[in-house]
Amino acid sequence: MCRITLNEFSTEHGQTKAAGLLGMSQGALNKAMRVGRDIYVTKKLDGSYVAEEVRPFPSQSLKKSEP
Repeated sequence: MCRITLNEFSTEHGQTKAAGLLGMSQGALNKAMRVGRDIYVTKKLDGSYVAEEVRPFPSQSLKKSEP
């Protein structure tokens, strides 16, 4: 299995084909790349692809505690 960034995957396959391989629209793929989401694409043993986003935990922003 090979893991690459969404940008690399899109460059390798072209945005329209890459979006189709991931089961999403080309516009959604373009927006994800444009806003800089940290997404990685993995090719599975059966030849299909899966995309996963790396997000900080917890995902909500931490609020400063008031004294």
